[in-house]
Amino acid sequence: MTSLLRKLFDKLPISLFRIGANLWLPFLGAGIKIKNISPDFNHVEVTMKLHWYNSNYIGTHFGGSIYAMTDAFFVIMLIKNLGRGYIVWDKSAKIEYKKPGKGKLTVIFKLNNEEIQLIKNKTDESGKYIFDIPVNVTDESGDIVAEVTKTIYVRKKS
Repeated sequence: MTSLLRKLFDKLPISLFRIGANLWLPFLGAGIKIKNISPDFNHVEVTMKLHWYNSNYIGTHFGGSIYAMTDAFFVIMLIKNLGRGYIVWDKSAKIEYKKPGKGKLTVIFKLNNEEIQLIKNKTDESGKYIFDIPVNVTDESGDIVAEVTKTIYVRKKS
């Protein structure tokens, strides 16, 4: 079933991919919205507004929802850019909350062509490559609410 869904999503135009991902229940339930995906999958913007259903006891964003905003985007971006000859996984993550999240939060994921080529080269050289990539969750004022470090695992398919 998963490979069927992936094949279906691979054939969708980016606008429909974004709509489908926004309807995915974990994102829908947390109020997470993918606002923009660049045509080359090198840039993704994700937002989350504060609602009664995604706030915690003290009225700020629930920490699990803040983390969920960062889950899987680098993996999807790399899968799209590296192609079918590679396996890409989130290996681990570290999140450090800097201040309470209020209002609308935003995460901007960016990978440039040089970074993608470096990942490909390192993976091709040794068969696998594990690396850390940071991303920040910011509020409407541009203040950092959380710093997230994703550890990504990439290997060549045999």
